[in-house]
Amino acid sequence: MRLPRKLPSLRCVIEAVGLTKRYGEKVAVDGLSFEVQPGIVTGFLGPNGAGKSTTMRMLLGLDRPTAGSASINGRPYERLRAPLCEVGALLEARAIHTGRSARNHLLALAATHGIGRRRVDEVLDLVGLTQVAGKRVGGFSLGMGQRLGIASALLGDPHTLILDEPVNGLDPEGILWIRTLLRSLAAEGRTIFVSSHLMSEMSLTASHLIVVGQGRLIADASMSEFTASAGRTVVRVRTDEAPRLRDLLAADGVSVTSTERDLLTVSGLSSAEIGKVAAEARIALVELTPQQASLEEAFMELTRDAVEFGTPMEEAAL
Repeated sequence: MRLPRKLPSLRCVIEAVGLTKRYGEKVAVDGLSFEVQPGIVTGFLGPNGAGKSTTMRMLLGLDRPTAGSASINGRPYERLRAPLCEVGALLEARAIHTGRSARNHLLALAATHGIGRRRVDEVLDLVGLTQVAGKRVGGFSLGMGQRLGIASALLGDPHTLILDEPVNGLDPEGILWIRTLLRSLAAEGRTIFVSSHLMSEMSLTASHLIVVGQGRLIADASMSEFTASAGRTVVRVRTDEAPRLRDLLAADGVSVTSTERDLLTVSGLSSAEIGKVAAEARIALVELTPQQASLEEAFMELTRDAVEFGTPMEEAAL
């Protein structure tokens, strides 16, 4: 991976203002407004059917908004002079002519913007496809196709990246690679907007989150603010008298679980309240550590009323 470089002082912002999209009676996106700032990775989250893909398509001029507007660096996508050099996009990695080789696919894209062969070779190397650059795309695995889609997005060396599920189909090494790549590109001052269903990966990649449900904005916050907003804090308690402390903490609204003999996980009480109970009972504590909800827990908590499509088990849990 290449070293970060200093970009020109161009502040590229993705902006949606009152963005709305209707398909007949169905409202896919409903008055959505947000900004994506440069210099950080911004995650785009929402349940299935929340309007994420439709929003990204409107940002890229592929769908016309019913109302509102979308712009990148102050202009609609269709008015950008050299789109590939300003915005790199990945919406459907496999939307590629299967009879072309990876190199020829990128050369065809490059020709539309006067991009040279050297840059094609650079991005092929960057995404790890140099050894298969001459092979037909139709024979690529899902992960290889995903890497080619990312190469296409990076071809024009754009200031802004809009990526829909970029880790889809990648193996663990590939997921680590794309995480490192996106964070390094953001560190260069680029604007990175990425969606994913992998909460654990998003928590390691993104610094800011935009969360939608049923086409509406649910949250526009930093990662730490979002997880804190779930209002669910659990406390790890380690003691040699775990069974006795468990009995003392038992009460309505308090949940105590245990995965180890001397470890309790408590929700419904603060660390101070647990410490007071232990002190009064003369129970020595080895550990008393409050922990915020994970991104997955916070997401499930804050979007539970915005789930449009779910399995019977998920619906029963809600």
